[in-house]
Amino acid sequence: MPELDILSQSAELKFRDQAQALALSEKLELLFREIGREITEMHVCGSHEQAIARYGLRSVLPKSLDLIMGPGCPVCVTDLPEVDEAVVLAQDGCIIATYGDMVRVPGTAKSLAEAQAEGGRIEIIYSAMQAVDLARRSDAEVVFFASGFETTAVATAAIVLQGDLPKNFSILSAHKYVPPAMEIVAQIPQTRIEGFLAAGHAATITGWGIFEKQVERYGIPIVVGGFEPLDILAALVRLTELIRNGEQVVENMYPRCVTKEGNRVAQEQLWRVFGTASGRWRGIADIPDGNLRLRDEFAHIDARRKFEIDLTRLRENVPSALAQQCVCGAIMSGLATPADCTLFGKECVPENPVGACMVSSEGTCKIWHQYGGHPDL
Repeated sequence: MPELDILSQSAELKFRDQAQALALSEKLELLFREIGREITEMHVCGSHEQAIARYGLRSVLPKSLDLIMGPGCPVCVTDLPEVDEAVVLAQDGCIIATYGDMVRVPGTAKSLAEAQAEGGRIEIIYSAMQAVDLARRSDAEVVFFASGFETTAVATAAIVLQGDLPKNFSILSAHKYVPPAMEIVAQIPQTRIEGFLAAGHAATITGWGIFEKQVERYGIPIVVGGFEPLDILAALVRLTELIRNGEQVVENMYPRCVTKEGNRVAQEQLWRVFGTASGRWRGIADIPDGNLRLRDEFAHIDARRKFEIDLTRLRENVPSALAQQCVCGAIMSGLATPADCTLFGKECVPENPVGACMVSSEGTCKIWHQYGGHPDL
């Protein structure tokens, strides 16, 4: 077999080179023949699932490799009460500024899109700074419904630390912190996961060293990977090698962007503005330290403390019978796939989503629907 240059940090990386992809695929096939059994590996990033589906990577993976997506979509794990809070604030006359995927995520009673249809003012933005600029141009209260993992939370922290925020601006944080969720998934009794593929962009902020304690605690190897086809294949090769060898370590297969220490400046800003708090991730579990909430010194821009958010008006609404059939939680925990859901592609489609995994461009159901179900070509 030719030398796999993609595994060398000093090599010229051609991330979509067909010959390299075939060589990596053959290497994976040989590894699984040697191992002689099925292995389940989990990636925890919607961007990984997008690339896997878009480039048809499952068609070149060994049949014995069960590669599943975990809780890697921040929109999907935004809990019902968090959406409800934004809906109530919109009903109370606030302008809700948020990223596009959040608008159609179902809450207990309705989504922001439905609140908008009833007269609420919802503005789609593409950066945290746009929310600030919107407040500067408006006389109304502007609430930035902020979602995303630690990468996006850093951008939110940056606007807070720059100061000079308008008095009519506040933040409703639905930001999440990924490492604690990976630990919860590792603890699920039914889990079959033997290795994790960690998200390269999040590790660019946190560094890969953050995963060492998790590996030590649960004995499951973790490989940090990028998002090009060869990035993913190379990371899967290395992860499978670690499983075969019984090595319980963290390895970085995204060295052009990720270091052990990560981005120290970004980390300082993140933890200067946010602290961790326990809270429920939709459909999964209560995640200790899995939510990011504004620290006390920023209470004046914390929408939860600035406004009285009365959710009781929504309590008479209960999830529909269809919503109760949704298995998004099991999908994000690695216990099911979209194909296991009786609603997938029928009652639940991107134009009329029942569950949050069908809303976001990073949701497993949305991706599988877009690329024709299970993209095993």
